[in-house]
Amino acid sequence: MDIKSNAQGSYDEVLIEDGFYVLKFQNEEDTMVQYSRDINKRFIQFHFCLKGSGTYNFNQGNYSLDVKEENSLLLYNTQLDLPLNLNLNPKSSLVSVVMTLRKFHSLFTAEADYIPFLGSDNKEKKYYSQEPFSPSIAVILSQIVNYNLHPSIKSLYVKGKIYELIALYFNKSPNADIEQCPYLADEENVKKIKKAKEIILANMAEPPTLAELSSEIGLSLKRLKEGFKQIYGDSVYSFLFDHKMDYAKRLLETGQYNVNEIGLKVGYSTSSHFIAAFKKKYNTTPKKYLLALSGS
Repeated sequence: MDIKSNAQGSYDEVLIEDGFYVLKFQNEEDTMVQYSRDINKRFIQFHFCLKGSGTYNFNQGNYSLDVKEENSLLLYNTQLDLPLNLNLNPKSSLVSVVMTLRKFHSLFTAEADYIPFLGSDNKEKKYYSQEPFSPSIAVILSQIVNYNLHPSIKSLYVKGKIYELIALYFNKSPNADIEQCPYLADEENVKKIKKAKEIILANMAEPPTLAELSSEIGLSLKRLKEGFKQIYGDSVYSFLFDHKMDYAKRLLETGQYNVNEIGLKVGYSTSSHFIAAFKKKYNTTPKKYLLALSGS
């Protein structure tokens, strides 16, 4: 089940178990990116739009469903394949969880009555649901997208987060978010933290100080630090560093810029400082990375 794309959007797929996948789509480009992937009727699909928006097209484009920022889409149809045909808008990111119905049912064997569409009446029917997701789910999605871990534990980490995500998705308790994350009970704080992330990414070559950032979003320095780590799983500047290095790596891969130009674009006044930062992140220099890409 290979993914197909018409552009340079970022895509990552993590196999959790046999018949259980996590797909991560990120489009930081200025144009829409299209993705397609075979998904047959044995699978149930959960789609979570963390940022921006996207459209799922079905039946050769004759039918479509939109998914917007901080909203989810649940799909399954036991009679018909629902291949993924996604138009992801600019500056958008989306996480999809795809698993077989057999696997999904095994998660809730003892709780089937609690999940409306797991009942025997719905076994042979199609089902879809669109709804906003909670701040606590937004935290987990951000952690799935932005984790900074050794590759050897990537699958284990994502697996744990996906189980947590599914549990929270079906937990309809009105106090669930507050119990899960007291700080995020105030959704206004979440918006301010997201704004802080947007500001530092938009100004990554010359980012504001934490005090300036705190003042700009109207949140105390302490709450900025605590909230940012809670939502994105890292400190402000560690998160920014990872983003800068990822951006630099993608620029290198285009072959359009030299090392010094890329260093300047991500905020390093000298190429030696950029090379040192790149090596810290990827354990290799930009030049060696390019040689490895070309197979030299």
